[in-house]
Amino acid sequence: MADADSRAGTRYATGEVLDWTARVHAGHDAALARAFTEPERSGMPSIQLAPSEGKLLTLLLALAGARTVVEIGTLAGYSALRIARALPEDGRVYTIEADPKHAAVARGVVGASDVGARVTILEGPALEVLPGLEPRGPFDAVFVDADKKSYDAYGRWAASHVRRGGLLLGDNAYLFGRLLEESDEAAAMRRFHEEARRAFDTVCIPTPDGLLLGVKR
Repeated sequence: MADADSRAGTRYATGEVLDWTARVHAGHDAALARAFTEPERSGMPSIQLAPSEGKLLTLLLALAGARTVVEIGTLAGYSALRIARALPEDGRVYTIEADPKHAAVARGVVGASDVGARVTILEGPALEVLPGLEPRGPFDAVFVDADKKSYDAYGRWAASHVRRGGLLLGDNAYLFGRLLEESDEAAAMRRFHEEARRAFDTVCIPTPDGLLLGVKR
């Protein structure tokens, strides 16, 4: 049971504590370090998962026994590597990136890693690419970390193409603190939350910007 300070909103996760625990539990090897820092070097937005969130993704997929995963939003390939590390040698992550520059950077990063053979990078708008993946399903998990205005559509696709017991994971589920505002983007994200719980047993993990986790019923 939470103590009074916790219920009152006292924060114990200071920056120093978070940095220390990330180093202990979610440290980077050379491949992950390159993927994590590549956006800044390549003039891309540095919006990849934080190290502890990336490690959480790996552990959740490993616990689910995932073998085939769809990722929507590749950036420089950091989360794709985190996903691939959870899969068996014959596993596969299909990661979709709409920006050609980002896809090119990710190919270099992933290709130089120890798990590159498990990663297929698909280039194009996700809603156009996803139908072509459907014959390869059902999938063990879908991870969404892309354009927020389409989260509801991505969630509906996942509900139709994730196996029973498989996972739906959605980053930025708080929409940078704007989840309850009156905007089309916020409305789409709220639909993502509300529709996910119809097909999945769900919780929103209180990472800095929220990580929706669902287990397919």
